[in-house]
Amino acid sequence: MKTKDYLPISDYGLIGNLHTVALVSKEGSIDYLPFTRFDSPTIFGSLLDSKQGGRFQICPREDEVRIRQLYLPDTAILLTRFLSETGMVELTDFMPVKEEEEGCALVRTLRCIRGSITFDMGCQPRFNYGRDAPDMEQEGQNSVFMSGPEARLSVRLRGDMPLEIDSEMVKASFTLSEGDEVAFVLEAVPGEGATPQQSVSYFRDQLFRETLSFWENWIDKITYSGRWMEHIHRSIITLKLLTSCKYGSTVAAATFSLPEHIGGARNWDYRYCWIRDAAFSMYAFLRLGFREEANKFIHWIMDRCKELDNAGSLRLMYRVDGSTDLPEEILDHLEGYRGSKPVRIGNGAVNQYQLDIFGELIDTVYLYNRYDDSITFEFWQELREIINYVGENWRRSDHGIWEVRSGEVEFLHSKLMCWVALDRGIRIATDRSFPAPLKRWREIRNEIYEDIYFNFWNEEKQAFTQSRGSDVLDASVLLMPIVRLLSPHEKRWQLTLKALERELITDTLVYRYRHEHGADDGLEGTEGTFSLCSFWYIENLAKAGQLDKARLYFEKMLGYTNHLGLYSEMIALNGEQVGNFPQAFTHLSLISAALQLDYMLDNGTQ
Repeated sequence: MKTKDYLPISDYGLIGNLHTVALVSKEGSIDYLPFTRFDSPTIFGSLLDSKQGGRFQICPREDEVRIRQLYLPDTAILLTRFLSETGMVELTDFMPVKEEEEGCALVRTLRCIRGSITFDMGCQPRFNYGRDAPDMEQEGQNSVFMSGPEARLSVRLRGDMPLEIDSEMVKASFTLSEGDEVAFVLEAVPGEGATPQQSVSYFRDQLFRETLSFWENWIDKITYSGRWMEHIHRSIITLKLLTSCKYGSTVAAATFSLPEHIGGARNWDYRYCWIRDAAFSMYAFLRLGFREEANKFIHWIMDRCKELDNAGSLRLMYRVDGSTDLPEEILDHLEGYRGSKPVRIGNGAVNQYQLDIFGELIDTVYLYNRYDDSITFEFWQELREIINYVGENWRRSDHGIWEVRSGEVEFLHSKLMCWVALDRGIRIATDRSFPAPLKRWREIRNEIYEDIYFNFWNEEKQAFTQSRGSDVLDASVLLMPIVRLLSPHEKRWQLTLKALERELITDTLVYRYRHEHGADDGLEGTEGTFSLCSFWYIENLAKAGQLDKARLYFEKMLGYTNHLGLYSEMIALNGEQVGNFPQAFTHLSLISAALQLDYMLDNGTQ
C-alpha cells in the first residue's frame, strides 16, 4: 500500500464528535485519533511516527490520481475526492455527534460517481500512543474485534464488504464502479465483546443524515453576517469541534507534540483546557450568538472555583473534565513528526504560576454577564475572592502568557490582565449592584495602570517592553488597546506599534518575540511566527483606523490558511504551517479581528 512518511501539517482536515477529534489527510489516511476523548491515548498516531503510530488508510491502487478535499458546507463532514481518467470516487469521513463519549464511532463511506477505481483499505491501530498492537479476532466475514492490553480499550471495525486480518492489520481490496458504495465503521465497544447494536448501513445513512442536520442546525444560530462569512463559519465550527459537549471546556488544539520548528524540541501537548484560551474562545462564541457554549463553560468554571482551596490555587490549565493530573512525559518510542523529538504528553506548565489567567477569566464573566445577566451572587462571592487575590498579588512575578521556562519575572502582559481583572470586576459589581470593596479596587486598578504606563515604558526602545526593566519587545503588548487599557491613538502606543513593526513584524507575519533581540524563554531552538499575534496586529490596525492596511493584511493572512480554512499555531519562514493543529487561539483571534474590521468598515469608528 502506497504511503508517504509525513505529509505537511496543513495537508489535514479535522473531524470530530465533540468528545475527540481525528485528522484525515489529503491522501485519505486517518493519521491521528485519540480515542475516546481529546486527551486519551491515540489509536492512530502515524502523524508522530509513520511506522509505529498506526493509521487507517483508504487509497486508490493506481498512481495517476488527483485528490481534492473539502467540507460539506457549514459542517464537520469531510469529503475527499479521488479523480482519475478511469473514474471518480468520493470518500466521506465523519464522527456521529453523541452526548456521551462511550458511543464514539468513526464512519468512512466511499461512493463511486463515475467509471471505476480499485482501492486498498488498511486499518492498523496502535493502542496507548503506539506502544501496543491490539489483539485481533475475526468475528465474521465483515467484522473484526480489536482489544488492547487488559482490555482497557476495545474497538470493532465493521464493513459492508469482506475484511481480513493480515498480521497486525485489517485489510480489504475492492473495485468500485459507478453507483457502488461501501462503508466502514470503527466504534468503541462498551463491554467485553458486546455485540453491535446497529448495522453498518445505519451509520452510513441514518447517522450521516443526523450528523449533517446537527451541524446545519447549529451553524444556523450564528449572528454574523459580515464580509468573511465562510472563514468565520469554518473558524467557529473548528472551535466547536475543540469544545467538549460533556464538560463545556475547550482544548487549546487538537494535537500534541507537533513541532514549532521542524526537527526542533519545542513540542508540547495542547489537548487541555487553558483558562486563557478557553476564556477567549467563549468571547468568540458569545459574539457570534452561541450562548449555550458560553453557558456550559461558565458552569465548568464555576465548578473549578468551588474546588479551590483559595483563589490563588486556580490552575492555568486542566483536563477537559477539570482534573489536573498532567505530568509531562516523553514518549521515547516515537520518532516525532519528521524526526522532531522529544514527543511529549502532559504539560509541565500546569504547575507554573501565571497571573494573567485571572484577568482573562474575569473578562469572560464580564462579557457573559453583559449578554446574559445571569451571574448569581453565589458565584460572585467566589469571583470577588479572586479579584481580591489579584489586588493583593498583582506585583508578583510569574511565567507569563508564553509559559517561559527561564524563571519568573514581572511581565507586562500579566500586569495588563491584572488591570483587566480589577476593571471588569468593578464593572460587574456596578452593573449588578453586587457588594464589593469598590473604593479599594479602583485605587489598585489605577495603581496598576500607572505602573504599566510609566514603569514598562522603555525610552530607548520607544516602546512598552516585555517585562519591568526589559528592552525586549513582545507581541502580547498588542492586547493593550484590545482590552482598552490604551487608546489606539495614544502617542506611546503608536510608537510601540512602530517598534513592533521594526523588530517583530514582517508584512503581516508576527513573531511573539525574537531570541536574537535578547528574549530568553529557557528553551533551545527557534520557532515560526504566531498566527494569533498576526490577527491581534490586524485588529490593532483596524482600531487605529488604518482600514485599508488592516483589510489588506487580513486578506493576506487568509492566504496562509490550509485548503480547508484551518490554521496551526505558527507559520514558518517558508510559509509552512507548524505547531499543533488546528489551534483554537488562532481561529478565535481571526474571528475577533474580522468582527473589529467589519465594524470599522461599516461605521468608521470604534
